[in-house]
Amino acid sequence: MSSTPKVTVIGSLNMDLVVSMPRMPKQGETLTGDAIHYIPGGKGANQAVGCARLGADVTMIGAVGSDRFGEHILQDMRRFGVSVEALAVLEDKPTGTASIFHTSEDNSIVIVPGANGAVTPEMIDAHASAIVSADIVLLQLEIPLDAVERALQIARSGGVRTVLNPAPAVHLPQEVLSLCDYVTPNEHEFELLSSLALGESEALIEEGIRSWEERYGNKLLMTRGKHGVSYLDDNRLQTASAPIVEAVDTTGAGDCFNAAFCYGLASGWELKQAVPFAVKAASLSVTRFGAQAGMPTLQEVESL
Repeated sequence: MSSTPKVTVIGSLNMDLVVSMPRMPKQGETLTGDAIHYIPGGKGANQAVGCARLGADVTMIGAVGSDRFGEHILQDMRRFGVSVEALAVLEDKPTGTASIFHTSEDNSIVIVPGANGAVTPEMIDAHASAIVSADIVLLQLEIPLDAVERALQIARSGGVRTVLNPAPAVHLPQEVLSLCDYVTPNEHEFELLSSLALGESEALIEEGIRSWEERYGNKLLMTRGKHGVSYLDDNRLQTASAPIVEAVDTTGAGDCFNAAFCYGLASGWELKQAVPFAVKAASLSVTRFGAQAGMPTLQEVESL
């Protein structure tokens, strides 16, 4: 394992178009909005930035379009220190977008995958060296599942550990889940994947996680918002509690957790050190506006 943690992130890159408005329009109605912001996002990009901000050596595999949004995203990735050599620039696809309609009470989001939806297993194969040379590979589900599965296969054959953040939530086949070393769903994603309704019962959560790990042979960490993150250690339920902070923007908190958790694993930490560290990082991220802009540095997390 290298002295600098080496993480390869495989996933999505979006431009978020955030429109603020006093209320949601009614059907057929036109409203005047308050503001629009163009904010680089996508779960993959957010997590890559999160790892880089902590000091990891980060390579990202994915795709953007050959448009202004794509140029903007590539510039931001470089500025944060993420290697973009494995990012494809597609001439025939636009950069992925997320149109976020925001009021003080609610959000509505429309995602157009664009180039993210064009990531293929062959594109993953072309950058297999970035996977097998990493300490940890981090993936999500905003690119096609066959590309995710291919990346997991390459990592498994190369002896590289993987973390799957199963978001957005979809049903996943056993052969995909069995290729993962760590899976990090939130409560709702876990219920969809496992068909188990656990609520907030600690006993049910413990039994649900144990049943999952026996079935798939990997470690499961359930993110529980303000309640922290629960997992099994020595076959007993452990919960890393979240510090009490004043939340400004919860966008990207889960991405920050996954990034910081992977930083810890890639640094050779055990779960009892990596999980609380990642929970602290995620808690710190919600005190700032913007998913990528809110990602903390290593010094900031250690000082919390």
